[in-house]
Amino acid sequence: MYILEQRFLRGPNVHADTPCLLSVLDLEDLYGVSSKDIPGFNDAMLEALPKLHGQLLPTGQPGGFAQRLRAGTYLARVVEHVTLTLQSMAGPTVGYGRTRPAAGRPGQYRVVVQYAIEKLAEPSFQLAVDLVTALAKGEAFDLEPRLKELRSLASRYSIGTSTAAVLAAAHERGIPYSRITDEANLFQLGWGSKQKRLQATTTGDTSYVAVKIASDKDLTKALLKEAGVPVPEGGTVTTVEDAQRIARRLRAPVTLKPLDGNQGKGVTTRCETPEEVEKAFAFAREYGRRIIVERFVEGRDYRVLVAGGRIAAASFRRPAHVEGDGVSTITELVEIENQNPARGSGHSNVLTRLSLDAHAEDMLRRQGYTPDSVPGAGVCVELRSNANLSTGGTAEDCTDLLPESTRALCVRAAAKIGLDVAGIDIVCRDITVPLDEQGGAVIEVNAAPGIRMHQHPSRGEPRDAGEAIVDGLMGRSNGRIPVIAVTGTNGKTTTTLMIAHAARVAGLGTGVTTTEGVFVNGKRLVKGDCTGYWSARTVLSAPDVDFAVLETARGGILKRGLAFDQCDVGVVLNVAADHLGLDGVDTIEDLAQVKAVVASSASKAVVLNAEDAFCVSMVRRAKPGAEIIFFSMDAENPILLKHLEDGGRGAYLQDNAIVVADGNLHQELMRVEAMPASFGGRARYNIANALAAAAALMASGFSNLQIADGLSTFVSDSKTNPLRTNVFDVRGVTVIVDYAHNPAAYVALAEMARALLPGQLVGIVTAPGDRRDSDLVQIGEVCGERFDELVVYESQSRGRPVGGAVDLIIEGIEKVIGPSDTTHREIEVDKAIRLGLSLCRAGDVLVFACGSSLKTFIDALRVDDPESADRIEAQAA
Repeated sequence: MYILEQRFLRGPNVHADTPCLLSVLDLEDLYGVSSKDIPGFNDAMLEALPKLHGQLLPTGQPGGFAQRLRAGTYLARVVEHVTLTLQSMAGPTVGYGRTRPAAGRPGQYRVVVQYAIEKLAEPSFQLAVDLVTALAKGEAFDLEPRLKELRSLASRYSIGTSTAAVLAAAHERGIPYSRITDEANLFQLGWGSKQKRLQATTTGDTSYVAVKIASDKDLTKALLKEAGVPVPEGGTVTTVEDAQRIARRLRAPVTLKPLDGNQGKGVTTRCETPEEVEKAFAFAREYGRRIIVERFVEGRDYRVLVAGGRIAAASFRRPAHVEGDGVSTITELVEIENQNPARGSGHSNVLTRLSLDAHAEDMLRRQGYTPDSVPGAGVCVELRSNANLSTGGTAEDCTDLLPESTRALCVRAAAKIGLDVAGIDIVCRDITVPLDEQGGAVIEVNAAPGIRMHQHPSRGEPRDAGEAIVDGLMGRSNGRIPVIAVTGTNGKTTTTLMIAHAARVAGLGTGVTTTEGVFVNGKRLVKGDCTGYWSARTVLSAPDVDFAVLETARGGILKRGLAFDQCDVGVVLNVAADHLGLDGVDTIEDLAQVKAVVASSASKAVVLNAEDAFCVSMVRRAKPGAEIIFFSMDAENPILLKHLEDGGRGAYLQDNAIVVADGNLHQELMRVEAMPASFGGRARYNIANALAAAAALMASGFSNLQIADGLSTFVSDSKTNPLRTNVFDVRGVTVIVDYAHNPAAYVALAEMARALLPGQLVGIVTAPGDRRDSDLVQIGEVCGERFDELVVYESQSRGRPVGGAVDLIIEGIEKVIGPSDTTHREIEVDKAIRLGLSLCRAGDVLVFACGSSLKTFIDALRVDDPESADRIEAQAA
C-alpha cells in the first residue's frame, strides 16, 4: 500500500471539530484482504502494539479494536488505529479517526486521524503504513527505532508546561489561540485588535526594558532597595580575588551566582572559606562573566508569582534531593527517582530529572557523602544548593500562608522592575512572618517565571497560575472580534463585500477575505484567491482589524478546514452543483455537508436561504443557542412565514423593497432601486445577496439605518468587485463581465442580462475542465436555452485534452437548439472575445463569462478598438 495524498485539516472541518490529518491510501494488492485472513497478522500486531487493546470502537467499547481485528477488518482501518496509537505512545493522547472508501476508486480509502502535534502526524501515519504492510506480508519489523524518532519529534515540537497551563486557562475562558511558529512556544491569544502575544509566561505586555533589568541582578537589587524591599548586601565582581574580598567584608556565609543567570544555573550558597568562594566563583563563571557575591540569607527558599498586579501563587521550594532507604547508594537513589513519571528532561514534565554532576558531587562532599554512599533510612541528602525546579527541585504550595505585608512587598517589587508577570524569590526562616521581623530578603526578581511548581506542587493545593496570567493579560475580554463567515455556491464574494462595506461605513476597522485577495480597511494586502485557511488567519492576526468578514469557499474547507474555532455569524447562501467529483465531494449532498461546516461553526446566528432545501436542512447542524435567521426573495415562502410566526427574525423581498422582520415587527429597510448593486432591480441575485447581508448585519447588532446606509452606498463594479457583474459600454454594446462558471450562475446572469436591453443576447461562455462531463453538458443546455448567439471557448483544461470541455458544452447546447450557425467554437479566449463583439450591434448585450481577469477582456478589445480598451482600463483602475 502507499499514500497518494495527505493534507492537514487544521481547524473545524467536514470530518471533525478538531485538527486532523487526511490521507488518501491505496491498498494495492492488499485491497479486499481482511485482518482475519492473514495468518499471524493479528497476533503480531497486538504484540507490537499492546495499546491497541485500549483503542475504542465508535460504540465506545473498551478493547473493541482488538476484537475487531480478530473478527476481521480492512487494512486501511487498521492503519487508522495504528496511527492513533503511535501518536499516543510518542506524545499526547488522540482518539478520533475515520476511514471511508474513496467513491469510484476501488482500493483507495480516505483515512482521517486526529492529531495534537502536527509534526508528529505524518511520520506516525507513514510508520503505521510501513508496519501494517510488513506484518501483512509476514515480515519482521523493528518498531523501537522508529518509535524513538517519533518521541524525539514529540519532544521537539510539544508545548512547554508553562505555556500549556496558560493556554489551558485561555481555552477555559473561550479565548481563541494559535501557534505562530511550529518550534517556538509563541502564541497569539485572541484575534485582530483584541489579540495578545504569549511565549511561556512572557506576554506581549512584558516590557523589554523590565526583562533587561530583571536579568541584571545588580540593577534589580538597587531598584528594589530604592523601593524599600529588603535585599542581601553584596557586590558584583569579575575576579576571584574581588569575590573573596567581598566575602571577607560581609563576615558571613555568602552566595555566588552569575549576574545575568537564570534557572539557578551557576548558583552556590553558604560559602564560608576562601576555597569555597574560589570553587563557587569558577562554577558561576561557566554561566557568566560578572559574578554577584552577596550575604547568604539563612532560611528556606520561596517563590511568589505576581501576575497582573496581584499575588497568583506562592511555593516553598526544596532543592533537588533524595531520601535514603538504608540499602541503596545515592547513585541508585537518583536512578530510582528519575524513573518517577513526573520527571522529564528540562521543562518537558512536571518535575526535572535529577543530575549527579560536579556541582551535585560537591554538595555531597559538604554533607560527607560520595555518589557511592548509602544514606540511612529516612535521611535527606541534598544534591543542589539552590531550589530551582529546573535543577530537580520540588515545591509545596504556601499561597495562603503569606502575610499581607509580604504580599504587598512582592507586588511592589514586580511593579518597581516593571514586570506584568514576575517570579519573586524570597529566602526567610518562616514565610508566615513578615520579612522585616526575621531578616528575610528578596534575592531575585525573575522575568518569564516557570509556573509548573504552582500548577503541580509536590504537596499542597494546586494553583491555576495560568488563569492568573490570562486574567492579567486579557482582563475581562475573551479576545474575540466579531467574525462573519460567508459560504455558498454562488454570491459569496459580493455578499462578503456588502457586509464588509457596511461595517467600514459604520466606522469599524474591517478585514476581508475574498477570491480577489485579503483586504484590511480597504487596502489589499494579498492578491489572489484568498478564501481559505491561511488568508483567514492573515485577517484574524491583523492588529488593526475590529471586524472580520471571511468568504469561506468549499476548497478552503476541504484543504485546511476553518481558520477559526467558531464565528459569530455563519451565512450559507445556496447549494448548487459545482466542483462535484473533486476532493471526495461527489454529490450535491456531499457539497451541502461541506457548506454546513460554516453553519455549525456559528455561535451567535446562522443565516440561511429559506428557498434552498439544503440550506434549510442545516438548521439541525446549528449550535445550541445559535439563532436561525432566514432570508428569501419570496415573501410568501412557507419556511420563512412559519419561522416569523414563531417569533424568529428574517429578511425578505416584498414589492421591490427589502424588509427585515423580527417576529411581528416588519420594517422596510430600503427600495432595491436604491442599491447600485441591484442594477435598477434587474440583478436579482444581488438582491438575494443583499438580503443575506442585511440578515448577517442584523444578527451582528447593526441598526437598520447602518444596514441601509451600507447597502445603498455599495457599488459592485470592476474596481470594488472584479468579475462580478462588471458592466461597460463598447460603442453602444452593453458588455457584462462576470465570473459565472456553473449552471445556476449562468441562469441568474442570463436573466439579468436579458432584462437590460431589448436587443439580442450574445454569450462568450466556458467552464473549467475539471468539472464532470454531465456538469459541462448542463452548462451548455442552460446557455443554449437563454442566449441568442454563443461563442464557446477553452478555459482551464485541468487534465482534459484541449477543447474537450468546449465539445461537451456544445453538446449540451445542441441538445436544446440542435446544430446551429448561432453556436461558435473558438479555443483561444482572445479570439473568442473578438468574435463575440463582432456578432453584436448597438443595443445588444454581450456576456463574457468565466474570465480569469478583466485584463483578458481589455487586451482582446484593444486589438480592434484601442480607444474603448483604454477607457475601460481607466474606469477599472
